[in-house]
Amino acid sequence: MVTSRNARSTTLALATAVVALTAAALPFQASAAPSGSRAALPAVTAHAETPALHDDEAGGNADADDPAIWRDAADPERSLVVATAKQGGLRVYDLAAREVQSVPAPAAPGPGHAPGRFNNVDLVHGLRLSSGRADLAVTSDRGGDRLRFYRIDGSRASRPLTDVTDPAVPPVFSSSQDEIDEQRTAYGLATWTDKATGRSYALVSRRERTTVALLEIVPGAGGKVGYRKVRTLDLPADFRLPNGSSWSPCGEPGELPQVEGMVVDPANGMLYAGQEDVGIWRMRADLTGTPKLVDKVREYGVPGTYDEETEECVAGADPGYGGTRLTADVEGLTLLTEADGDGHLLASSQGDDTFAAYDRELSDDNEYEGGFRVTAASAALDGSEECDGAAALAAPLGRAYPRGLLVVQDGHDAPGDGERPSTNFKFVDLGEVREAVDD
Repeated sequence: MVTSRNARSTTLALATAVVALTAAALPFQASAAPSGSRAALPAVTAHAETPALHDDEAGGNADADDPAIWRDAADPERSLVVATAKQGGLRVYDLAAREVQSVPAPAAPGPGHAPGRFNNVDLVHGLRLSSGRADLAVTSDRGGDRLRFYRIDGSRASRPLTDVTDPAVPPVFSSSQDEIDEQRTAYGLATWTDKATGRSYALVSRRERTTVALLEIVPGAGGKVGYRKVRTLDLPADFRLPNGSSWSPCGEPGELPQVEGMVVDPANGMLYAGQEDVGIWRMRADLTGTPKLVDKVREYGVPGTYDEETEECVAGADPGYGGTRLTADVEGLTLLTEADGDGHLLASSQGDDTFAAYDRELSDDNEYEGGFRVTAASAALDGSEECDGAAALAAPLGRAYPRGLLVVQDGHDAPGDGERPSTNFKFVDLGEVREAVDD
């Protein structure tokens, strides 16, 4: 994340007053289901947590961010969780939340340049490589403005990931190393395989911009993997309010309201994208057609002034145009799927440490259906606060999670290690989440 921990606690977070597109260009609609207070939401507890990561020199500048769940079809007990640790690279965990592999991010290409920084991760299943079909973990390298690809082999117990990135992959958004060093680079990520063509893609957002890019994943020689850019789409940075005024989320000068959390519904090819200080968009994953805003954050429409001394926004009076379920930032998005096509879109409401659930079916227009919190199971196993990333898999995962698994990032692991910043991932029984949402 680009915001400071203090900045996240304010009612307004990153974005900008720069005008781009208006609401006349894209319709804004939100469901109107009422919500209860945070305290009234049902609670679920984690069954396990990964070792704490520390974003300091001694901890290798590792900061937990985004998870993905890989299921070993031959032996679900050997399924894995692949997660980003930013400058700390990737971490791979077993279902007991024990670390089985640490994959470093690339070193800086030279003095004064940005080192690799893995932001988000997703999976591609059964991609046909020159070396045979493979499941891949795909991650956005925010430091290098590139995607990186890792082949997953569950039979290699201590080293299941192997780097298969084509060394010639180009930057996603930047045209030079100087631009890369400015770090308006590859940020959020979701993968998608088009049922009609069998081709696989990555949707990638740009840090501090509203741009989302569609990249086709391209197998190369020697089992390597690259990509080519197909098209881009720019979401709005400026919005027309019901009173006729124009509003942009408050943020540091020059920054636009970025997207991070993204997920594609494989059943219908719809992309859900969380614009952090705005809300959740739904659009075609091929980035054609017109995006629709299906829910807004509470802070939508609230004016703000950026204070350079505190590096925070000072909020003005709330005109009442925001939503009622999400408190900025809207972060990790994931799907809780069901065999009959039903299920939920889950969204992390980072500002109030809750999760919102929306109906997955388009016929119900992604209606809000409830929410929940991930709370402490014991003094040693805390809940999830300021959650960045989340991943759900609704499939049996052996004895530990026969009803599926939800993995969520915890932005403040407790009891922690003194004054060191501590983050990690919580493992939650997906059956308990279903029960909480259905109550």
